[in-house]
This record gives sequence, structure tokens and C-alpha cells, in this order.
Amino acid sequence: MLRCMTQSPTPREIIEALVAIPTVSRDSNLACIEFIRDHLARHGVASTLVESDDGRKANLFATVGPMVEGGVVLSGHTDVVPVDDQDWDTDPFQVVEKEARLYGRGTCDMKSFYAIALALLPEMQNLKRPIHFALSYDEEVGCLGAPALIEALTAAVPAPEAVIVGEPTMMRVVKAHKSIFRFHTRVTGHEAHSSQPHRGVSAVMVAGRLINWMHERQRRCAFEARPACTFEPPHASLHCGVVQGGTATNIMAHHCEFDSDFRSLPGEDARTYFEELQAFAREVVEPEMQAIAPDTGIEFRVDACVPAFEAEEDEAAVALVKRLTGQNDLESVSYGAEAGQFQQAGHSVVMCGPGSIDQAHQPNEYISLDQVEAGTAFTRRLIDYLS
Repeated sequence: MLRCMTQSPTPREIIEALVAIPTVSRDSNLACIEFIRDHLARHGVASTLVESDDGRKANLFATVGPMVEGGVVLSGHTDVVPVDDQDWDTDPFQVVEKEARLYGRGTCDMKSFYAIALALLPEMQNLKRPIHFALSYDEEVGCLGAPALIEALTAAVPAPEAVIVGEPTMMRVVKAHKSIFRFHTRVTGHEAHSSQPHRGVSAVMVAGRLINWMHERQRRCAFEARPACTFEPPHASLHCGVVQGGTATNIMAHHCEFDSDFRSLPGEDARTYFEELQAFAREVVEPEMQAIAPDTGIEFRVDACVPAFEAEEDEAAVALVKRLTGQNDLESVSYGAEAGQFQQAGHSVVMCGPGSIDQAHQPNEYISLDQVEAGTAFTRRLIDYLS
């Protein structure tokens, strides 16, 4: 555990300590936040916590170096996705090294990014411009903690030169990501024997129609995709990830619920697709349901709306990270993060961090040791730049 470590633990040691604190989004992250706060305090760095409404979770921000303009924000999230129903070869909450890789939940996405920076605190003694840590909760369920964190950070610190969001990009420079729009749908049907479909409304079958609508709308997006689009895939995605409903195979289901996320390109609004789905439900599906049973219906609940992000090639954050990495090529990614939220708050933002998104959310998630080394070298170059 980090509390038992020396004053200057290595990046590997802090990665191990952070992974050992399970921070699945459905649970509290306070143990992790307190862990980081204590480590910062041992180096004389004060932290500010921004708590969730229920007090079960918290964001953290802290400034290392002088409180002047022109610093750099290192933004990351403390939560990880669940390991439920995944076949792990090792304990997901204990780092295991095999074949020059560190296995464990959060090694790639994305505790290694800020673990490296925390380990290099002793090397930040001569900063002339600050490094600001910005660590949020509930990124994995829709960047729910970041807005309050960004508001508090923006009000508290002098304007930074750049925000670096450390999502796993293999240390490549990412200038754009898609939006995230998450919603929940609840269908109320009318039970009847499955041999009498004219007397009932199956909520599961209705949900299937709505899910199929999303599939067909995504196919249309793919057909209409712009050839020059740099995203992969080069179009919006409309996805249903969880479905629950029904009682038995011979009962027309009373209820069915499903969770979806839409991811749209910068310049698009995912709500447009959501409104099209709602119109299909209200104008086509519900009238057919209620002609059989007036007490049936479809309810929608929006759970998250995260803006897309797109930076100009010559803006400050992009130019800085190009300089630090020595790269000129810029990439766009289909996964999302808090970069768009920082951008909406007026900050210059870029994404760059160790690890590959291909390993994120997977059983046997890992980060390679060479990516840890690359992230460490990058952070040292940032320290030198600000010193």
C-alpha cells in the first residue's frame, strides 16, 4: 500500500497501489481519492475535493508549483469499469507482470497516466509554471463528475496553457473525440398468453423494434459517411448495451428496459438521433400498442450527454504535446472523455496518454512496460518544459 511506501515510490509502485483500490463506477472512489491526497500532502501539495451530491464520491484537484498562468492540467478519471462476467486469468485488482505487461483493471484505462505524474512529484521542485492534477469520478458512466471539477478548477487556478487528458492513446496526439449520449428506455406492455398476441403487447418485442430502429439508423449513417472523415468508424454509432425484461417464454412481457449510447461526430448533435427514435416511438409504435391496451407505453430517461471534442491543429495544447512527443500526425478517436467538457469551459485541450484503448474494458486489461516508460519520459519532458 502507498501509505507504507518510501517518500519517492516508483511509477510501477503507484500503479500497483492504485489498481489495488477497486473504484468500479457503481462504488465509492473515496479510498482512492484519500490515497492520492495523502501522497500529495507528503510532498507538501494541498488538494481540493469536489464531492458528489450524496458524498459517496469526490473529484480532486491540486496544484504543484507556483500559482501563475501558463501551467498544464493533467486530467484523468479514478473510476474503472466492472469486471463482472469477464474471464480474468489473474486477480483484476492486483497488478501482475507477465511478458513485459502489467495486468490489472485500470492499468491501461487509466490509472497509469496519473500514477506516473504522482511518482515524479520529487522532480517538480523547480517548476516555474504549475502542473495541475484534475482527477474525476464517474467518467465511465458519462463523465458525470467532470463538470463540477472543471468549474471549481477553472475558478480556483490561473488560466493554464493546456489541458492534457490522459486517455490511452499509445502516446499519440489526439485532437478529436466523439460525443457520448446515454439514455434508458422502459417499455410497459400488457401481459397475455403467448398464443394470443392480439390480446397483449409484449414489451420485449416492442423493445426489439426500437433496438432494430437504432441498428437500421446506424446502417444509414454508415452509408452516408463522409469519405474524408478521420474517425473510425467514420459515422455516428447507435448502440444498445444492456437489455432486461420478460417473465417466461410463454408470457407476453409486461416490462422491458434497455440502456443505449449514441456517439456522434463533432459538429453533429446526438440528440438529433434520439429525437428521431422518440418520434418513431410516439408516432408509430405507441399508437399500435395502445390500440390493444391503453395502459402501455414507452418512457425515456437521459442519463448523460457528453460533448464531442475537436481541437484546431495550431492551438496551444496540440502544439505543446506535438512538441513533447516529437509527432506531427494528429488522430481522432471514437471513444469519448472529458476533453469536450474542458473545451466548452474555454480551455485548450488535447488527449495523450500511455496504453492502448484496445486493452481498455477488456478481461486481462494490461499496459505494456514500454508504454509506462514512454509515459514517464513524456511527463519528464513536460516538467522540463515548465521548469
